[in-house]
Amino acid sequence: MTKPAPTVTQNTWEFLRDPMIVPTGFREYDARWKYPDDINLPGITALGLGLGTQIRRRGIDPVIAVGNDYRDYSLSIKNALIVGLMQAGIQVKDIGPCLSPMAYFAQFHLDVPAVAMVTASHNPNGWTGVKMGFERPLTHGPDEMAELRDIVLNGEGEAAAGGGYEFVHGVREAYLDDLVGDFRMTRKLRVVCATGNGTASAFAPELFARMGVEVIASHNRLDYTFPHYNPNPEAMEMLHDMADTVRKTGADFALGFDGDGDRCGVVDDEGEEIFADKVGVIMARDLSGIYPGATFVADVKSTGLFASDPTLIANGIKADYWKTGHSHMKRRVKELGALAGFEKSGHYFLAEPIGRGYDCGMRVAVEICKLMDRNPDKSMSDLRRDLPRTYATPTMSPYCSDTEKYATLERIVAKLVARADAGDTLGGRPIKEIVTVNGARVILDNGGWGLVRASSNTPNLVVVCESPESDEELRAIFADLDAVIRTEPSVGAYDQTI
Repeated sequence: MTKPAPTVTQNTWEFLRDPMIVPTGFREYDARWKYPDDINLPGITALGLGLGTQIRRRGIDPVIAVGNDYRDYSLSIKNALIVGLMQAGIQVKDIGPCLSPMAYFAQFHLDVPAVAMVTASHNPNGWTGVKMGFERPLTHGPDEMAELRDIVLNGEGEAAAGGGYEFVHGVREAYLDDLVGDFRMTRKLRVVCATGNGTASAFAPELFARMGVEVIASHNRLDYTFPHYNPNPEAMEMLHDMADTVRKTGADFALGFDGDGDRCGVVDDEGEEIFADKVGVIMARDLSGIYPGATFVADVKSTGLFASDPTLIANGIKADYWKTGHSHMKRRVKELGALAGFEKSGHYFLAEPIGRGYDCGMRVAVEICKLMDRNPDKSMSDLRRDLPRTYATPTMSPYCSDTEKYATLERIVAKLVARADAGDTLGGRPIKEIVTVNGARVILDNGGWGLVRASSNTPNLVVVCESPESDEELRAIFADLDAVIRTEPSVGAYDQTI
């Protein structure tokens, strides 16, 4: 296999023949590129050959489940990937268009070790990528991605005999059956089902109907042009739209799903947008009553309530804060034998006996409906108000190029550590400690905090702040943190702010 040629350009003979792959598309825990600007179809085939070579080098049974999201070019991407996998001697089980968690489910349902899901997740149209793994329920982490990158970019892909192809029918129906089982609601629920015209449109409305939940449709028609907004329940545009629909219809709450269905966002009956980490605390409270003494993992972007909430403390819960990213979180949940992991982005990792440890927005929707069924006298807003009050920013993403973001972050972290060592404050409060497991989480003496880290998927930094005291203090924390970030000229404008 020849090495990918970065000099190949579009609308040339070579573009149709030779692999072109921009190296920065190999991220910490999946691969993402703008297509066809950063990768071409021969490049995708080289990726498939590299993944197949990686599977064989590790002595893994050469069988893989492959699926694709609902974008107009995803089928072409998947077919090019499959060609490469088959060249490497891999038996491909094509499950068709699907959600990422349906592809993860297929590993168990079809009893195959490996998975490759063609999806750009919540990224805008024009992006593509692959989520992959070969140790269920885990997906590639930094080590596996670095190994795959080197195989592909160094032209080390090895052809082998034995490749084959089979289209497998019925996985979607088995997935929905597995999610719902024989559960049926005993209380009446009217739920706004928001899918942003993405792939979850083919799943979520039927899922709710199977449970006996009345569906209030919100952009549930499949449309890969995303005519209303990009399906991303962490973005305020989608959350605001969900809130408006709740207020107009008097729904009990709204659940929104991202482009590949592995995340879930919540708006309550009063139209209040509940950030996903707070939803995680609500779920953890409920589950801790059933499984006292359990361990919950939260990512470093999440609220401090997992460690400080009185109900969780009373139920003997152990809280562990870990690196952001679906691959990092899945591994940590498995490593600790945790009951669940919660990310502020809306990735939830529900392990046995609830789920299988991978992130599935549909599973979260089922468990939230079960939670509401166990609390028939409570509304979603009641559960929100039951939590200790904190003040938090949305997840904010100032621009920083993929080639500069990690070096930029390293300098910012050093400046924040120096600030703490000098006894300086942040937001007017003394700095208690700085957790540097993933960027810098600057923790203040009252439990408030500010975080800056590098996005693993897009050319951005990520900034989140929380105060247990007031909105005024929250803004002061953000202002001081942003002042440090702004010392770096490579950092651009925020996508949203407070």
